[in-house]
Amino acid sequence: MAETVRVIRRTTRYRWPDLQLNIWLIIFLAASATLTGIFANFMTIQNQLGLGIPWYFPYWVSVGALGILFVAIIIWLTATRQLIPGVVVIGSFILFVLFLTGLIKISIELWGPSGSVSMNCSQFVDNQQFWGLSINTLAWLTQSSICAQWKTAFSFALVGTVFLLWMLVMAWQVQQDNFD
Repeated sequence: MAETVRVIRRTTRYRWPDLQLNIWLIIFLAASATLTGIFANFMTIQNQLGLGIPWYFPYWVSVGALGILFVAIIIWLTATRQLIPGVVVIGSFILFVLFLTGLIKISIELWGPSGSVSMNCSQFVDNQQFWGLSINTLAWLTQSSICAQWKTAFSFALVGTVFLLWMLVMAWQVQQDNFD
């Protein structure tokens, strides 16, 4: 005699706040892409000058690429309606630690002890502007651009770190079903 087995499958639907998720995705994608581009540019400059490449340049290129990949995975999971808070929490936490580590290193390089980027920018760029068609003006513009890129990298690393913390809180709220 054959026995009939009935299987009941329960699926849990997680309700993500659409506007917050979309804003988070756009801003975090911008932060990751900007950091990847800035530090890839720094690596190119170091190679052109024949200088060694500090460890944190390829570190930020890798972390930025991981951030872009994380955004792509979230978009794919959202499109297939399979975005679960656990995946987001794990990915956000890993990236939060990586971003925070890089942010600390950027801060040390930008405002650290003697020979910091900020001190060099103040001494050699901000206080010595060149005008006109000359090689000195071109060199000053290049140095000014590099100084601005360091400040931009710090800003986007800070924004990325804060947004990852926001995503951890948002994923926890989705798990708890705290969104109306």
